Order: sequence, then structure tokens, then C-alpha cells
Amino acid sequence: MGEAKRRADQGLPARPKPAKAAPKDASPRIAPWLPLSQRQGEQFVQLTTRGAWIGIGALVVFWITVRFIGPAAGWWSLSDG
Repeated sequence: MGEAKRRADQGLPARPKPAKAAPKDASPRIAPWLPLSQRQGEQFVQLTTRGAWIGIGALVVFWITVRFIGPAAGWWSLSDG
């Protein structure tokens, strides 16, 4: 016996239908043929900008280590000085 028949036989109301979920990202598409929304494009720009700044910071730390910390600690000597 199906669920609908069982509920009808017992005098129960029909089971409520689940509400349709709203789309997760309702912002417009960048282009109709491109499956990316404008919000996703903005998130990508934010993420890559943050990654670039992290890379710049890592490069500065690496340069300071190679140029000053390593020679001062005696790990290596610079060829130009």
C-alpha cells in the first residue's frame, strides 16, 4: 500500500510538499554561455588578490632571509659582499 492510500485510509491529511529551494546564487551571469555568476567573479578577484599579497609577503620574507638572516647566522656567504 502506498503512502498516499495509507494516509487516506487513516483519515490523515496529505503530506505537505517540500518547498523548492531558492537558487544559492541569484546574481546574474557574467555571460549567458559562461556558468559563472557576477558574485562568483567578484569572489575570484578577492581570492586572487589575497593570494597575490600573500605571495608578495612570502617573497619579502624569503629575500630578507637570503640577504640578511642567512649570512648573519653563518649559513652561507654572499658572493657580492
